[in-house]
Amino acid sequence: MTVKTLSINGQLVSAREGETILEAAYESGISIPTLCHLEGLSEVGACRLCLVEVAGSNKLLPACITQVAEGLQVQTDTERLRDYRRMIIELLFAERNHVCSVCVANGHCELQDLAIAVGMDHVRFDYVFPNCAVDITHDRFGIDHNRCILCTRCIRVCDEIEGAHTWDVAGRGHNARVITDLSQPWGSAETCTSCGKCVLACPTGAIFRQGVTVGEMERDRSRLIYLIAAREKRP
Repeated sequence: MTVKTLSINGQLVSAREGETILEAAYESGISIPTLCHLEGLSEVGACRLCLVEVAGSNKLLPACITQVAEGLQVQTDTERLRDYRRMIIELLFAERNHVCSVCVANGHCELQDLAIAVGMDHVRFDYVFPNCAVDITHDRFGIDHNRCILCTRCIRVCDEIEGAHTWDVAGRGHNARVITDLSQPWGSAETCTSCGKCVLACPTGAIFRQGVTVGEMERDRSRLIYLIAAREKRP
């Protein structure tokens, strides 16, 4: 397999042909923030937090879907990128109704962690305050659309790992919502196997186990990684 040599933040990095900038960075110990990425799932480039600067391109490129190339010069932590990332996080908070103090994932939320990392101490945009439903018709789980960031992790893990494809996206723009079985209540979704993989994959408190209270929603990502690795090794 061909090996490519590139530069990330001035550091020479070797990567296999076909790898993405995000993979090459992670393997070299360079952190790039992201919300829609989850190891073992396909990449969709939805959150745009992993945007990087590449020499010779006037566009910011998503590291999760941009493949490495020989001689590529990448910057992952410039002032321009920090400004973009903070703006994206602020827009995510303004678009839905994220109230961390009463969230089941408070203290265990990737969105909250990134808000702290980018130094977000207030939101400069007007809050939309959408009317979002909470679906607790399922016997074991629930979904609070107020906390959904449309990363589509739940859709991909259900489709690619469980093979059920219970989840999908309906609507466009600020009206977009994740849905189950063509917009049936989750409890009525006949394709759902109640495996809980979507709960493990969710980066916020949007999909939760019923009965948990504020700050109790911890997730063991290693369980998903184990399942993904086992699936890949299956003959």
